[in-house]
Amino acid sequence: MPPRAALFDLDGTLLDSLHDIGAAMNHALTTHGLPVHPLADYRHFVGEGVQVLVSRAVPREHERLREPVLATYRAFYAEHMMDHTRPFPGVREVLERLVGEGVKLAVLSNKPDAATRRLVAALLPDVPFGAIYGERAGVPRKPDPTAALGIAAELGVEPGDCAFVGDTAVDMDTARAAGMYAVGVTWGFRDVEELQSHGARALARTSDELLQALLGAPRAATRP
Repeated sequence: MPPRAALFDLDGTLLDSLHDIGAAMNHALTTHGLPVHPLADYRHFVGEGVQVLVSRAVPREHERLREPVLATYRAFYAEHMMDHTRPFPGVREVLERLVGEGVKLAVLSNKPDAATRRLVAALLPDVPFGAIYGERAGVPRKPDPTAALGIAAELGVEPGDCAFVGDTAVDMDTARAAGMYAVGVTWGFRDVEELQSHGARALARTSDELLQALLGAPRAATRP
């Protein structure tokens, strides 16, 4: 049986957003006279919130510039977050099929809440997500399970009847902490080994494999 609800990470899972994130951060670094990073490096910088992104991008010896870099990044990214960002191939079809199967959908990201909502509204406008949340004041970021459990309650679904889909260790850890079925997608920002080592119960290399993993996902995952 499919899960009653599926929660999705955003960057690297639903949306191919690395180019715009990396370009915005490199712009901020250049603005403040700091060295830039190759785009591939941002695969390991993202996933734990914008503050962590900045701390990884700014050299330790220039720690005092973190706040100015963050401010510049936020301003530039707000204007350029959709220059290249698009849903990954097959994502829309997966979401449509899940809706057709009666699965409730939600988004949970460590990206700031306003940017999360804006991207989903613009790039996945026809998907009836029951909840869309990014990082919010007073709510711990993933992998803390608080937000995921709050979404399950908002959707009226037990955590054990939810799947959590993501592309990083943070997402797999969130799923396990919340007692949800952890599904790792390999088209995102991390590799298979990371997903497996953090408890992915299914891996999807394509959108078809993701559908198979979700529509065949067992319910009542055991919460640690």
